[in-house]
Amino acid sequence: MTDNWQFWALLSALFAALTAITAKIGVTEINSNFATFLRTGVVFLASGLFAWSLGDIEPLSNLSAKGAGFLAISGLMTGASWLCYFRALQIGKASQVAPVDKLSVVFVAILAALVLGEELSPLGWVGVGLISTGAVVMAIA
Repeated sequence: MTDNWQFWALLSALFAALTAITAKIGVTEINSNFATFLRTGVVFLASGLFAWSLGDIEPLSNLSAKGAGFLAISGLMTGASWLCYFRALQIGKASQVAPVDKLSVVFVAILAALVLGEELSPLGWVGVGLISTGAVVMAIA
């Protein structure tokens, strides 16, 4: 497997786009909260099978309390995000919901600077501004 982060990030973006389209079709026939539950079950099974097939299952004892705690919080945040995303898809247009959802990129940049001490170059902050502007334009178009 490749160790190129850009490769994996682009695949993530492609799968996220496909997620929006397939979810929009799926939530037209089912309550958005139940749809999130079903999706979560599929993600649980698929990621477990994927990790198992690659031999990446580790004993939980390898995980520190801090790591486990933050992964649990991350899981709660993922669930909250998905619940909100599916509800937004159910009542809005996928072409507007997805760009607003991608404001997460902006929030990550800001939080990474404030919480993790990461630094963006001035050009990086210009990119953050452009992403923000693009999301707003897509939302009102």
